[in-house]
Amino acid sequence: MAMYSEEDMLMLSGIQHFAFCKRQWAMIHLEMQWEENERTARGKQVHKKVDTYRARESKKDMLILRSARVSSHELGLYGMCDVVEILTDANGNIRSAHPVEYKSGRPKENDCDRVQLCAQAIAIEEMMGINVPLGSIYYNEIRRRLIVQIDKELRDRTIELSKEMHEVFEQRATPKPRYGKWCGHCSLENICMPSIISDNKPVEEYLMKQL
Repeated sequence: MAMYSEEDMLMLSGIQHFAFCKRQWAMIHLEMQWEENERTARGKQVHKKVDTYRARESKKDMLILRSARVSSHELGLYGMCDVVEILTDANGNIRSAHPVEYKSGRPKENDCDRVQLCAQAIAIEEMMGINVPLGSIYYNEIRRRLIVQIDKELRDRTIELSKEMHEVFEQRATPKPRYGKWCGHCSLENICMPSIISDNKPVEEYLMKQL
């Protein structure tokens, strides 16, 4: 399996954007555009609260790491895990690792949060040499964790998305928008203008109607 070099590494958190909307990812990571909305502001508050705890904490046989830096040369991604819960044996050897991702909203119908968690799990496996079969996503609106199985289907999906991310990054071409109900949840909607220049509504058609 091909491995990415340090120079090829992309931000791990970006795979969540890419799974949600490839154009959104390109606008953020290629065009360096960003705009806040209520959702992104809530997200910052949730992560700020997590970051107020100690970066490293021990509880019996569990080591809790917060804002833990991870990277995967298999995926070509680097970033941080909100929390990694590590179980050790009596000799201090790692028995298991469990990544936990914090989200401000509620569970989504799509898999964008799960692929981000899976990318973290793959990075932990590569760095620690252990298997990570499970992870969790904490959703602030419902105030509880949901367990996510890091199974083959999710792994394959994550690996495929990471490959596509690198291809788009190398091409340096922002994909055209696909206008849909999901656009209303995006903080970049006013910059992107998907209802005007989407594939099913070309800009030429829009301009002719205005004229």
